[in-house]
Amino acid sequence: MKTEFTSDQRTNPIIQAIEENLRKCVHCGFCLSACPTYSVLGDERDSPRGRIYLIKDMLEQGGAPNPEIVTHVDRCLSCLACMSACPSGVHYQHYIDHARAYVEEHHQRPWFDSVLRAALAIVLPYAGRFRLALRLAKFAQPVAFILGSQLAAMINMAPANIQKPTLPDGSQIYPAEGQRKKRVALLLGCAQKVLRPSINEATIRLLTRLGCEVVVSNDVGCCGALTHHLGKDDAARDFAQANIDAWQSEIDGEGLDAIVINAAGCGTEVKDYAYLFKEDPAYRELAQKISDLTKDISEIVADLELPSAAVIHLPAVVYHDACSLMHGQGITVAPRQQLQSVGFDVAEIPGRHYCCGSAGSYNLLQPEMAGQLKDQRIGGLDDVLSENGAQILATGNIGCLVQLASGTDIPIVHTVELLDWATGGPRPDNL
Repeated sequence: MKTEFTSDQRTNPIIQAIEENLRKCVHCGFCLSACPTYSVLGDERDSPRGRIYLIKDMLEQGGAPNPEIVTHVDRCLSCLACMSACPSGVHYQHYIDHARAYVEEHHQRPWFDSVLRAALAIVLPYAGRFRLALRLAKFAQPVAFILGSQLAAMINMAPANIQKPTLPDGSQIYPAEGQRKKRVALLLGCAQKVLRPSINEATIRLLTRLGCEVVVSNDVGCCGALTHHLGKDDAARDFAQANIDAWQSEIDGEGLDAIVINAAGCGTEVKDYAYLFKEDPAYRELAQKISDLTKDISEIVADLELPSAAVIHLPAVVYHDACSLMHGQGITVAPRQQLQSVGFDVAEIPGRHYCCGSAGSYNLLQPEMAGQLKDQRIGGLDDVLSENGAQILATGNIGCLVQLASGTDIPIVHTVELLDWATGGPRPDNL
């Protein structure tokens, strides 16, 4: 792709990296069929190739971006399906992240949009604030229809029942059962701690059962993905830096064999800390070390040996690939193999690459598009359930779990909850 950055712009290392990335694009169009928004809208400006052109023009011209370009940037889910489809290795993830940061810095949004995004950034990453917001949303649900479609969609996403936190506050060490094989840190997450604390409980039980000592640090908070995808890079780096410091403290102490993450979106973000700090001389090497240590729960389980199933006659399961796990981390086989190894029959939804529309805070900011993608994702579910006798929908990401649960009555659980149940843990409470 031809670029026309000025010589002054090319002195910026970020522009240098973007230009190198852009020149990999050969306009082949393979990304179009993989893109969720293009599949719905049929508008190339809402495809990766179209956004690449729009963002290139925005950066070359400098200054305040055209509001039309902002609209198309905002519609991107960051599902990264285009990266799986691209034969040329264009790193769209870093490209769209920089575009969002540029928009955040140079574009004056309408007041409601600005306030909404600021509110999400100061509420969602903090479990206590998020729990309070959900409780307030429950009271507002009867009158949500008068508050406008976007705000109403956000309020109606609040669950009917908010689970109480069950894990103790503060830093904790959960000893391995039997001989210790690994010492690992677990990221509890922010929204997940509120929406589905049972996922972290199941993760700790499974890991300790498999011989891991599990460390939970009170100094580790949000991974930074939520603010990063809002274009608030400074806030994302603050979260990341605090986490790096906390995990490095554990590494310097008794050491860590891995940092385990059970929310695919968080895992994709932490694995990218090395890029986030690549221009920071103080944190570059530390961030690289943390990224190298980070593993999805399915990766650490693959390194260990799952015991024989403790439950017989397990139900069939339909597996949904979280985009951040499939495209962001390239993990598709391990979760399926692990479910099968403990006795679950695993069925597939037609169009396994379809995004559910969650995408962090996307379903709050773009509820109409997110709703269409959710309907597309679960559209073929009934046929699969009847053909295979499946009774459960499983996934590896809290955002997908909540999004899909709002569109079907089928029980939806995290993969780790099923593995924990099958190997001696309690049956998930929604089954």
